[in-house]
Amino acid sequence: MTQEQAAAAPAVRSGGGPTARNGTRERTRRAILDAAVTTLAATPTASLADVAAAAGVGRTTVHRYFPERADLLDAIGAHVLEQIGDATDRARVGEGPAMAALERLCQEYFEVSRGLTLIFENPQLMSWEGWEEETDADRALLDLIQRGREEGAFDPELPDEWVQQTMWSLLYAAWAHVRENGASKHTALSLCLRTLRKALAA
Repeated sequence: MTQEQAAAAPAVRSGGGPTARNGTRERTRRAILDAAVTTLAATPTASLADVAAAAGVGRTTVHRYFPERADLLDAIGAHVLEQIGDATDRARVGEGPAMAALERLCQEYFEVSRGLTLIFENPQLMSWEGWEEETDADRALLDLIQRGREEGAFDPELPDEWVQQTMWSLLYAAWAHVRENGASKHTALSLCLRTLRKALAA
């Protein structure tokens, strides 16, 4: 059964109530967003029809969730922001030495590279207003940077913004190393973390 068929089918297996229908709608929406990230990361000019094909749904289904391309791009921004939040939670940045916690955070962010790379390389997504709001993930990273200074692990002369930009720049370089130079993920991530340790060391 395709995602489109699942969305249209009566929700009898789960009782057929609103909760079951909402669950199906959310799964279909997420499938479209995941397909959009993958498709647009590979082909930035891909159409909504291309996204629909990748998601296994009809174009009308995509339009039902995202009437315009701009609506889809806004939703992608929110989707990637949610992925960043989940990755930050998995990294347990409040545990252990600050440098080790930062390395765990980079490892988790590295795994959501497709969405983050798409954001970095798409001006419309980079200008999405949602990036202007401070999130729990932003605050967790800032707290981690401060803790690194207090522990003597991070150079106290490096401003918060510089540490953040350095981390994201190195992650992007690692993703590009995989995509453009054929490096393995393990090699690219190891280089990223090695360079980050040297850059931030007190």
